[in-house]
Amino acid sequence: MSAPPIDPRTPVLVACGEVTDLTTPAAAGRSPYDLTAQAVQAALDDSGVPQRLRAAIDTVAMLRSFADTSPRFASALGGSANPPKSVAQRTGIAAARHLYTGSGGDLPQRLVSAFAGQIARGEARAVLVCGGEALRTQHGVQREGLPVSWAEDPGGTPEFFGDRRRGWSDLEARHGLRAAIAFYPLIENAIRAARGAGVAAHLQSMARLFARFATVAVANPLATRREGFSAERLATVDAVNPWVGFPYPRLMNANAFVDQAAALVVTSVATARELGIATARWVFLHGAAEGHDHWHVSERPQLHRSPAMHAVASRALAMAGSTVGEVDCFDLYSCFPSAVEVACAEAGIAEDDPRGLTLTGGLPFFGGPGNNYVTHAIAAMMRRLRAAPGRFGLVSANGNYLTKHAWGVYSTTPLAGPWPGEDAPPLQAELDRLPRAPLVDEANGAAVIETCTVMHGRQGPLEGIVFGRLAEGGQRFVAQTARDPATLAALMTDDASGRPGRVSCRDGVNRFAPG
Repeated sequence: MSAPPIDPRTPVLVACGEVTDLTTPAAAGRSPYDLTAQAVQAALDDSGVPQRLRAAIDTVAMLRSFADTSPRFASALGGSANPPKSVAQRTGIAAARHLYTGSGGDLPQRLVSAFAGQIARGEARAVLVCGGEALRTQHGVQREGLPVSWAEDPGGTPEFFGDRRRGWSDLEARHGLRAAIAFYPLIENAIRAARGAGVAAHLQSMARLFARFATVAVANPLATRREGFSAERLATVDAVNPWVGFPYPRLMNANAFVDQAAALVVTSVATARELGIATARWVFLHGAAEGHDHWHVSERPQLHRSPAMHAVASRALAMAGSTVGEVDCFDLYSCFPSAVEVACAEAGIAEDDPRGLTLTGGLPFFGGPGNNYVTHAIAAMMRRLRAAPGRFGLVSANGNYLTKHAWGVYSTTPLAGPWPGEDAPPLQAELDRLPRAPLVDEANGAAVIETCTVMHGRQGPLEGIVFGRLAEGGQRFVAQTARDPATLAALMTDDASGRPGRVSCRDGVNRFAPG
């Protein structure tokens, strides 16, 4: 009995391309637009019909660069007034639409899901999703004072895709919380406390988890760190692997200073056939879902959990008619160990699952190219599934501070009917109704530490940041601690979570003093 015909409107990924540059000197380095254009050309070539596919692309969507996202990565070299159009012009793509996203590592999967729907409805013919970072070159150019400019104006203004809200609250910002390197350690120490593990034991657990990621990177020629760090090395804190935000040493942080770019093309089955793209290159999105936890970390009742991640993973798998046990391979977003640990807990995956948790090597070892990592993850998933027809793969994407989640289930197996994404009710209204932590801006009185971190600089510990609960009433507060060495050292011991003390507010800043 022959298989039923595929609905010609079914969305399908037909091309992928990636670039990693580790060696080009800063003086000869490419801008992120040049690097992304190279990845786009690789994707066009991957389709087998580059000229035909180039002419069919009517939409170019580009991930926002880190230089345009965060002051920490701001470029003194200038940039494009319309980045997706800059890339389109370099690659000869005469698209009618150009989109530039907001910030967040969830956005590559969200773009694929959104355009799958548009293609199924006939609103787009072929869509290029792309992005790239040249922070390695940018850093080198700025360090050496080279006369380089990346400023350009190709004309027009791109459409915006995403959410314009920043990821942190005013309260969090007043207490030193604006960056991932500070928020994720707070989440990690909450995980450790929930597990009842000591600092040393949990450090070893994180090291074992990420050593498995580092092993995958060894075999990936596109990875930026291929040394194959052992668990012992990852857990050894020294001059090469210093603390960043306790409990994370440097090698447990995403490696953002990379030159990497990736590109994908999504079209319909009808267009893929018309262009002559071989079916061996087709990969279908079987299930997809997205949603976010309470937007600010300080609002979340349980810092070691992610109700949104649980709901999104469940919805994506259900849409695909699959279970996590039936998935053959994974790429779980891995900016820090906590992102992987929570994803495993919420999706029901063992941290030492023999199927592995990454195809690339993860953000610390493959590379963490800003908002664009998941474009690489989907490209890696496409190659893996093409080599193993009929199997299923799961990609997770995470934005902000374990805030925004988008998951996708992929396979070369065609969908049995029309694209199912159109009938899925939204998750967000349900997630927004979940309880929030009782939070006070100004805290005074007896209190206990809920979770904490100590931020470090080149010379050692700089400041302690605490999420705590008031003894009377149980409200949560955000606070800083004194910056003396004894206080900071005490926060890095086994009994910091649950430690009593007192909190007081002055000039809008809460100060916690351990008792």
